[in-house]
Amino acid sequence: MSTHASDPLAALGSLPGVADAVDSVRKAVDRVYGHRVMRRRSNEISSEAALRGARGSAALSGADWALEEVRRRTDFGTEPEARTVGAALRLGAEAGQLLSIWRQSPLRVLARLHLVAAGDPGDSVGRPRLDGETVDEPLVEAPLPSPAEVAGRLDGLSELIVAGGEAPALVTAAVVHGELLALRPFTSYNGLVARAAERIVLVGSGLDPKAICPAEVGHAEQGRVAYLAAFEGYLSGTPEGVGGWIAHCGRSVELGVRESTAVCEALQRGAA
Repeated sequence: MSTHASDPLAALGSLPGVADAVDSVRKAVDRVYGHRVMRRRSNEISSEAALRGARGSAALSGADWALEEVRRRTDFGTEPEARTVGAALRLGAEAGQLLSIWRQSPLRVLARLHLVAAGDPGDSVGRPRLDGETVDEPLVEAPLPSPAEVAGRLDGLSELIVAGGEAPALVTAAVVHGELLALRPFTSYNGLVARAAERIVLVGSGLDPKAICPAEVGHAEQGRVAYLAAFEGYLSGTPEGVGGWIAHCGRSVELGVRESTAVCEALQRGAA
């Protein structure tokens, strides 16, 4: 993420493949927003996108349930996979309530997301981890930054978000997602929180104001191996690696668009 530009996020737009990814995402989002069903039933599309996004995010965190099982279940407080799915569903419901706070206080939003995901007010919930505290993150095995480094980088990320700038929404969302995965600032549910924060950026930026383009669906569809390979590129800090991560996130948004387009078409046929 390091750059000497006055707007470091905007500077990432010149990385390899990023401009094409940004353009492709914008065209895909515009197409689904232009679907005739969206004019009458956008709330239904948003609700379905939230459900499918939660399923996708949970799948990446080790709870790969069928969509209908996620839709059917009401008890999410027992075994670990059920707790993961429940956390993803709660985050999907909460994210929309935090949009107005994000641009003023992103760290407050992240703390709230972790509290919602954890579902209990334990000592380590809703705050960055301390020295000696372990991290339960089933997917990411990269070395953990120290709590001091976490605090510094979170402050830097927060300053960039509050300052705003000219960066495309996709770039900001991908960097927020990548930084939170890299830092794993909480003792649990970091992947779910990172993907929820990505959603908040995409929605709050105006790219996807009705929250109908669930990137989490696309991340899951591309699979864990591709997700981790792209994330390793982000961690490398090279222009190619960071650009590849942003492009991967862009492809995930496009796949989320494809999912919601299919929902629109099913509703239009009267099949859903």
